[in-house]
This record gives sequence, C-alpha cells and structure tokens, in this order.
Amino acid sequence: MYVNVHPVTTVRVGAMTAEIDEMLAPVIEAIWRNGIQTLTSCQDAGESNVDWVEKLPHMADYVATHEGWAFIDFTMDSGTAFLDAVARSGARDAFYVRMVHWAAPDAWRINAKPYDRAMFDETAPSTFELRLMQVTFPQYDIPEITRRLDEHAAGRIVQPAPTDWSTVGR
Repeated sequence: MYVNVHPVTTVRVGAMTAEIDEMLAPVIEAIWRNGIQTLTSCQDAGESNVDWVEKLPHMADYVATHEGWAFIDFTMDSGTAFLDAVARSGARDAFYVRMVHWAAPDAWRINAKPYDRAMFDETAPSTFELRLMQVTFPQYDIPEITRRLDEHAAGRIVQPAPTDWSTVGR
C-alpha cells in the first residue's frame, strides 16, 4: 500500500474528491473547476522518491534533479487542455517562456508517457499507446498556475502579444 510522504488535504469540486498534497491542492482544485481531469500529482517528486535510492541506486540522479519540482499527470487530452488554459490566461512573460521552451531557466518538463499494454498483461503482445502526459514544474510556479487557472475559469483570457524570448537566445 502506498503511503504519501507529504501532508494532504481533501479537495472537492462537484463529484470529484481526492486527497491531494497540500501544496498542490489549490492547483488541482483550479484545474477541476476548469473541467480538466487529473490522474495523479505530487508536490515534490524528489522527496517522494528518496526511499527508492537505497533499493535502486540509479534513482539518485532522478531524486536530486526533482527536489523542489511538482508534477501533475493527465490523459493526453486533459494535459493539453491544462496547458492551453494556463497559457491563455496570462501574459507571455518569463513564466510563459519557462512553460513552453525547453531551454528556459527552470523550464517545465512536459513528457508524453507511452504505455505497453503488456506491462499489465504479460500474456498480451506489446501494444503501445500514448496514455499519459506528465507536466513537471518548479514549486515556485504553483501560485501563478493557480492564478492563471482562476482567471481562465472566470473567462478572463489574455490576448496574444509578443513574447520576450531573450532567456532562450531568440
């Protein structure tokens, strides 16, 4: 049985209810209020996986590079809806550049995770499908993500404008 290493709080929006890491609770609530579903989340991926290092030493680098980074897992469609909502409800500023460009300082890590059905049924032939999008971001972005999602839920969308790409050499 999984035991969460972070303190949790109950988040309820409509029919959706879950125990969510305290730091991410406002974000998950705002995501759900926007009609976007989530799969899993963690307020600090490094802390959550530190116990793995003793058993799986190769995880040490993962733990070290993910301390202070939160993640939310979505289906592919929900993940892109989340990214659209966050991007459309705020300025195209340094936060936006971190969100969309891999070379920005503290750039978000957005990964599509293909799954092989054979992982869950070893008698089945390998059949891969894209099922999960993991969005990983620095914890310090949590308040801005929440603010932008609140703006999106209220229907306040920011019109497209030029972006300052100087942090990525453009």
